[in-house]
Amino acid sequence: QVQVVESGGGLVQPGGSLRLSCAASGSIRRIIAVGWYRQAPGKQRELVARINSGGSTNYADSVKGRFTISRDNAKNTVYLQMNSLKPEDTAVYYCYVQPTTAGYWGQGTQVTVSS
Repeated sequence: QVQVVESGGGLVQPGGSLRLSCAASGSIRRIIAVGWYRQAPGKQRELVARINSGGSTNYADSVKGRFTISRDNAKNTVYLQMNSLKPEDTAVYYCYVQPTTAGYWGQGTQVTVSS
């Protein structure tokens, strides 16, 4: 069994920054990939950023140049640094950890960008 816990969300003003953390624990031998997704009220969940075991990353067009995904393999933790936040970034952010082709979701962390 794998547990996934996100943290770091909160309320921030437009133009501000937050760093989200995704910590995975349990029966993990390796991680194929980790993705950050978000879901705003009334919208579908969307991929924000993803990093694979080789370190390759990809980002949604809407966050390129503002968000950075990174990882600490020793801690089984992935981070999402979010800069220049906009009101449209407001959503619940979820982490999806893939020890195999199947994955595990965390419970989500709320990010609210508002003045």
